[in-house]
Amino acid sequence: MFGTALLDVMLELSPWLLLGTAIAAALHVWLPRDLIHRQLGSGGPASVAKAVALGVPLPLCSCGVIPAGLGLKKDGASDGAAVGFLISTPQTGVDSILVSGAFLGWPFALFKVVAAAVTGMIGGVLADAGQPPTPAPPARPTAESTAGGLREAWSYATNELLYPIWRWLAFGIIVSAAITAFVPAGALAGTVAGTGVFALFGALLVSLPLYVCATSSVPIAAALVHAGMPAGAALVFLMAGPASNVATIGAVSKGFGSRVLAIYLTTIALGSLAFGLAFDAAFGLQVAELAHAHEHAGPLSWASSVAFAGLLASFAVSDLGELIRGLRASAPTAETLVLPVDGMTCKGCARTLTAGLSGAAGVEDVAIDLEAKTATVHGTALQQALLEEAVRSAGFRIRVS
Repeated sequence: MFGTALLDVMLELSPWLLLGTAIAAALHVWLPRDLIHRQLGSGGPASVAKAVALGVPLPLCSCGVIPAGLGLKKDGASDGAAVGFLISTPQTGVDSILVSGAFLGWPFALFKVVAAAVTGMIGGVLADAGQPPTPAPPARPTAESTAGGLREAWSYATNELLYPIWRWLAFGIIVSAAITAFVPAGALAGTVAGTGVFALFGALLVSLPLYVCATSSVPIAAALVHAGMPAGAALVFLMAGPASNVATIGAVSKGFGSRVLAIYLTTIALGSLAFGLAFDAAFGLQVAELAHAHEHAGPLSWASSVAFAGLLASFAVSDLGELIRGLRASAPTAETLVLPVDGMTCKGCARTLTAGLSGAAGVEDVAIDLEAKTATVHGTALQQALLEEAVRSAGFRIRVS
């Protein structure tokens, strides 16, 4: 039962997660180097509005938006622009809008688009409030060839976007599968199928920690409305569910800090409740009949799930190797060199630099200290010049005292 639920979550999540990562990597590598910073880095409502306008039509589900949003921040977008994108994007998308219109009616579908845009704007403006403009990211050389660009995109996607948050993603998948497997469907309906504001609060509490796809969850919401749940509670479910889950909450906390996380969650919670109440007051909704469930488990979903599972396994092996290297590094070796390195910002950077230095002649172990911004190399017959060249080849700089 749990295994089936876990597989279902992987089949739904993987295509969108990999698509979001690919989009973020493509933007990072092939857009003009300062475009994101020029358009989205100044902060304030204009930057947030541009990010929201970019995100609303994109077909990126809950976890798929994580790497794309973090990628915007890494490429120079302000916190507010990235948060606006993270809030608004997963709630909508062309496919979600069409399915919502078919299941719940076009007033509902269009209202949901407006709600996504407004909550994204509010959350983004609050995140930028009182913050200085985002500094331009370090200049990066343009890829000299298509093959070089693809290699850079792959390295950026795996090492800087997915690897730093892979534990949160795995944790979120497991928690979502456990809730699906062990919380009976009747309990979910009983929680949210009440009346008035209590039904909306029930929908909010259920949806905040879950992985909910904005498209595939529409039939669930329609079924609950058909069973007597207010349409406003369905709107809350389809806003708060896609915009947040355990994995997203962890990634936002790690990428932006506790202040932005508080703004992010408060905006989603209060915004979804407010729009749910407004929809019930303005429209109400009765669903006469239900369409067929939205299907995600095609060949692409299976292939994406296998690829994503392989990436998670490789990240786990990498972390295990790092642990083993740390234990071995405590043992005396013939030589030790400490290199001051600039440009490292996350565990993904540490992973990239470790791989680059490990290939140099004589290197046995590498220990990266992100706080001190140093790389400690253990080995025999180490050559300073070769190690410094390995640092530069990995995309970082030797700090000059």
